[in-house]
Amino acid sequence: MKITLMGTSSWVIPVFGRVADEHEVIAVFTRAPKPTGRKQILTKSPVHEWALSRGLKVYTSIKEFDNAPKPEFIVVSSYGVILRDNVLNAASCVNIHPSDLPKYRGPAPMSAAIYNGDTQSAICIMQVAAEVDAGDIYMRRPFIIGGNDTIAEIEKLVGEMSADMLSEYLSAPDKYPPQKQIGEPTFTRKWMGDDELIDWSKSKRDIHNQIRSIGGRTKINGIDVKIIETRINGDELEITRIQPAGKKPMAWKDFVNGQRGKIEFGK
Repeated sequence: MKITLMGTSSWVIPVFGRVADEHEVIAVFTRAPKPTGRKQILTKSPVHEWALSRGLKVYTSIKEFDNAPKPEFIVVSSYGVILRDNVLNAASCVNIHPSDLPKYRGPAPMSAAIYNGDTQSAICIMQVAAEVDAGDIYMRRPFIIGGNDTIAEIEKLVGEMSADMLSEYLSAPDKYPPQKQIGEPTFTRKWMGDDELIDWSKSKRDIHNQIRSIGGRTKINGIDVKIIETRINGDELEITRIQPAGKKPMAWKDFVNGQRGKIEFGK
């Protein structure tokens, strides 16, 4: 089957890799390179780099779709671009959305689930519709979110599960009739830089959920730090890894040993 892929984030690479192994990928659409880091170096998306490594044709603007090869199927996941009728009417078009729809429509559904302390979610293969994440669902598969699972761990799990699901679906699409979404939808949003600031008045569990989903920034003894990893052990919040500004990540105990005194959070 001739397939066009549309995506940007790193977690979809195992999914797209499986598609490329089993079908003919004729085009890959991804977000245009953007400046990143302190030096604002123009950087290609993870999907862009993957596609080039496989020798696939890459397009960085959806405006190029009408001039690209015509697919029999379009697979979309974590693309971040609104698709218009010229795309939706060109071929069968499905999206892989990692939430238990209609819960968490919109961007960043996996981090939203972790942030909110959800213990389970699902992956949906769904029809792409004009309204964001509102299409009918062809396949749904649940997964568990452990109390200490990080966004990186959940993205790895979802990538592997989605690859299996999509392979199964594309082998016989007619076996999976569309099902309407049931229930009142909820919506996510893009996380901003200030969302990472830790409010130490929140519960330990809420702080832990924030750190393992979107990260946490704070001051400790007047030093700007990023808290990389925490764990909940009983009723206690344990910090295990941090990264002081301008330094490499380090174990929490090494940071504490270097302070030689009282630890003050948020100051």
